[in-house]
Amino acid sequence: MGKTIMTVDDSASVRQMVSFTLKNAGFNVIEAQDGKDALNKLKGPVDMIITDLNMPNMDGITLIKNVRAQAQYKFIPVIMLTTESQAGKKQEGKSAGATGWIVKPFKPDQLLAVVNKVLR
Repeated sequence: MGKTIMTVDDSASVRQMVSFTLKNAGFNVIEAQDGKDALNKLKGPVDMIITDLNMPNMDGITLIKNVRAQAQYKFIPVIMLTTESQAGKKQEGKSAGATGWIVKPFKPDQLLAVVNKVLR
């Protein structure tokens, strides 16, 4: 059985592209439209979370802090997928517990390379 990855983004087109890329590579995908939606859907086993930074209701940084506060998800990899590339924002993400950072726009091969490297 494939690993399960949650993708969190307020853009439906980005969610679809991430989901399509991951499903084609054999992963199970759970989609969420913002941090709040992600926390509501975070019930079963999830091997990785790929999240946007800037979203309505709950942003990526707050989502990571909430995920890290749950024992079951404390150590799962969380990748930020965002248009933000400023060092300050990256540091903020890292401090919150982000495992890695991918800047949009991304190429499917780049996304899979990061996912496979982190999940290995």
